[in-house]
Amino acid sequence: MTEHIEKIRALISSFDQETLEALSKITVVEQFRKGEVLLHQGEICRKSRHIIHGVARKFFFSDKKEITTEFFFKDDLAVSFKSYIHQKPGKEIIECLTDVTVETVDYIAFETVKKQFPQLMEYDILITELYTIWLEDRLFDFYALSAKERYESILKKSPEYFHHLKLTHIASYLGISLETLSRIRAKI
Repeated sequence: MTEHIEKIRALISSFDQETLEALSKITVVEQFRKGEVLLHQGEICRKSRHIIHGVARKFFFSDKKEITTEFFFKDDLAVSFKSYIHQKPGKEIIECLTDVTVETVDYIAFETVKKQFPQLMEYDILITELYTIWLEDRLFDFYALSAKERYESILKKSPEYFHHLKLTHIASYLGISLETLSRIRAKI
């Protein structure tokens, strides 16, 4: 993910001053407490939230069981992508697993300002491309890597926050049982 963050930073550093100011005006720093919900199931995702500090997760319910689909660490964009793009109610919930600090941008404000500043259109396209790459990598990993390799990968992503993840959430994210996760952890 580091290379993706560098691409975003490089693009932002090429913005002219007016574009930077326009983006700054619509960006709000917010803080949320552990357990707070950033997005409820059935709600429209009207904000994108860039994680500055902390951990959040995205999940949904299936047969009264929680299915974790994503963890958000530092520099990740906490968003229900389909809901955000289409501005329709989503199926997912985003909750804070720790206290979280985010930079929040409202969908309507961003759509308005990007029409005035073409560099923000490039930014929007880059974010979409990077999310698509992440999703493709996640699917590849799910089918090509063993459960142990997938576990080690999530462990490496943000080791300083890993202890905040519940084992049931990790098992769900990896698509394995809690018992299988326990066996993997015992071998590492």
